[in-house]
Amino acid sequence: MIVQGERILLVGPDRKYFVRAGNGTFSTDLGMIDLNLVVGKENGDFIESHNGNSFLILRPRPTDFFEYSKRSGAPMLPRDIGMVVAYTGMNRNDRVLDAGTGSGIAAIYFGGIAREVRTYEVRPDFARLAAANILEAGLVNVEVVADDVLNAEGEFEVVNLDMTLSAEHVHLAHRLLVPGGFLVCYTPFFEHLALVSDAARGLFREVNSRECIEREMSRSARGTRPSTRVCHSGYLTVARK
Repeated sequence: MIVQGERILLVGPDRKYFVRAGNGTFSTDLGMIDLNLVVGKENGDFIESHNGNSFLILRPRPTDFFEYSKRSGAPMLPRDIGMVVAYTGMNRNDRVLDAGTGSGIAAIYFGGIAREVRTYEVRPDFARLAAANILEAGLVNVEVVADDVLNAEGEFEVVNLDMTLSAEHVHLAHRLLVPGGFLVCYTPFFEHLALVSDAARGLFREVNSRECIEREMSRSARGTRPSTRVCHSGYLTVARK
């Protein structure tokens, strides 16, 4: 059941709206919607605007938070987050350490999979924004820590780092990971990849680096071909203890 203040998606014929249930009225090009009437409805129900147009009510998923949440910078893309999950085998038994929280998008994805997530963000303003986004996602197993990740303690199955990195961060991850655990470092440039890879090779049993790349397909009346949009985002280095 949808509750007061919960984030929802209202899906119309050609647009989606990221709104809060029970928060007055909302104006669309297809009429006014009384958001108070959303409270008590179920995911998948419909609501009508004042002039009879119908909107589907959906609970947002992590992909929707990526699209609509307030951002403090450029988050990891869903495909890159998916690679982290795939190459670490992240699951409901895992404790995950995340750093470089930013808007909290990766932490939201991880929080829906892992047992618990602790995410570090050195900038207090970014940490506050991330905590607000995570709260709106309804995740109680994700903790935002406004501190330098180098101060982190504990044991983790996965460490994900999306920030400016040094060899010290690689050594920290090795110390915090359980045997068989994974370190993942997202880096935007070859130089950062080389730094991480070189530091990891003396510590970890397995070290592999991959380019994050995805090609969309463009479909038109003339035919189908790969999109001309940029398909590269960065590099992932995955190391297993």
